[in-house]
Amino acid sequence: MKTSGIRAFLDATWFEKHYTDSVNLEMELLPALRRYWGYDSFRPLQEKIVRSLLQKRDTCVVMPTGGGKSLCYQLPAALLSEQTVIVISPLIALMQDQVAQLTQMGIAAALLNSSVTGAQQAEIMRQAKNGTYRLLYLSPERLARADTIEWLRTVPVSFFAIDEAHCISEWGHEFRPEYRQMSSLRAHFPDRPIAAFTASATQRVRHDIIEQLQLRQPDKYIASFHRPNLRYIIKECSGQQQSTFLLKALRQYADANVIVYAPTINKVEETVDFLEGHGISAIAYHGKMDSDTRRENQERWMSDEVRVLVGTVAFGLGINKAAVRAVIHLSLPKSIEQYYQEAGRAGRDGQPADCVVLWQKKDAGLLAYFIGQLTDPAEKDRAWQRYHIIRGFVESANCRHRQICSHFGESPKWQECDACDTCGCALDWLADTVAAPRPTRPKSAASAAVPAHSDRPGSAAQPAIAGVDPELREYLREWRRVAAKQQGVPAYVVMHDTSLDELCRKRPTSINQLLHVSGFGEMKSEMYGQQIFDAFKRFRYGARVDPEPEKTSRSARRHRTRKTR
Repeated sequence: MKTSGIRAFLDATWFEKHYTDSVNLEMELLPALRRYWGYDSFRPLQEKIVRSLLQKRDTCVVMPTGGGKSLCYQLPAALLSEQTVIVISPLIALMQDQVAQLTQMGIAAALLNSSVTGAQQAEIMRQAKNGTYRLLYLSPERLARADTIEWLRTVPVSFFAIDEAHCISEWGHEFRPEYRQMSSLRAHFPDRPIAAFTASATQRVRHDIIEQLQLRQPDKYIASFHRPNLRYIIKECSGQQQSTFLLKALRQYADANVIVYAPTINKVEETVDFLEGHGISAIAYHGKMDSDTRRENQERWMSDEVRVLVGTVAFGLGINKAAVRAVIHLSLPKSIEQYYQEAGRAGRDGQPADCVVLWQKKDAGLLAYFIGQLTDPAEKDRAWQRYHIIRGFVESANCRHRQICSHFGESPKWQECDACDTCGCALDWLADTVAAPRPTRPKSAASAAVPAHSDRPGSAAQPAIAGVDPELREYLREWRRVAAKQQGVPAYVVMHDTSLDELCRKRPTSINQLLHVSGFGEMKSEMYGQQIFDAFKRFRYGARVDPEPEKTSRSARRHRTRKTR
């Protein structure tokens, strides 16, 4: 028998054995969810996706930002002993954060990229051959290497998970040529399932993903693109108006987490200087900062040390922060997909949040100029199509929520939402310039699902949380920040904001009680339990967070963010 035939036979035998094992594991889903993640139930579609992967089905998943995509491939990995899920991810920082989080949950994971030394890589590769890791993260560039493919043939791969899969499609808004090389996965590993995950893919892009990855009769899971807790507000303005509106907005969202997207690096720096000149602390994030500074600034924002982050589109991929109350764009996004992905970083905790575009006519001219610089005719044609769609979106009088859903192939049965500017929703800090609300009308099915919003000042700031002592919340938040800094991990790796709020409500005094707090699995409860109990005790005896002003001076911030100028 030829070598290729022997390999195919062995692959088929291995697959048949582990297929049976995987089906049996389906009974363990909820216990594993509780043990590792500390959750008692799945989010919509998660359980179905996990079952598809355990049944070794090719899978295509489109789930909005914050929908819990990563758990869909991490949970099967946790259950498949001596097998490894290969995760293809485009960002080193995202890989590092997910590996840190999995490790704290007791799930063996590792990554291979330029952040790992040669000696460490050699050890990880050796361990991977033995099935040591449940998940192993690789970059698209690493996967494209011939030696990586040959080495992976020696690893007990259960399936491949492709994150940010829209990057493989030329019709996607973030097409990356290196992703195209993943189309060879099917040829190299014909019996291994492939799962594609993305947050923003139109019908055309979804079809292209399936074709490029050669998915075989894949199970398709398309979550709704409707985010009823988000308010979409689009406002054309002058440059002077934009600055005034931004100041009013950030004073409105005082003590709340905000992302401000600026179109260029210079605009990022100018905006941070402008805000600091008006007494609003903010930090910058853009692609020309060195990686250490970029990560430091991101973590300062993630841990609430600074509430406002001003970034280019380089910021946000893989950001796992639930309590963002507003995302403000200072220019016209280049596509509906980009806007939906970036705006969708607001309100992931399910609480009301605002997504505002303050655009100027010159933004459209700038987009047109860059499209004119493209040399590939097909690429230029696609860019023009995206341009006309986003122009139509911001200038349309139709419901914003409905336009977004329709763009992604969803067919809402409602016409108006009451949660966007064209449907009469107004923000008080734009009240003098936004058109007056429409006359009262019967509620549609969509608007009935939208949480009630007040137009009173402060309504969009950090919402009051029932049963949570704000002083205790701030004290535990500070404990989390220090604990995360000591370990060199993001604050959300220690615990999410939703877990922190539940801690404040339940105030557990034992490990058994802590295990009933959402987000605290067995290993995390053992790791942090005593520290949390001690923090509660200090708080009972009067310890509080000192209300110190922002320590970082303007000159120090400029030094950190302008190293590469």
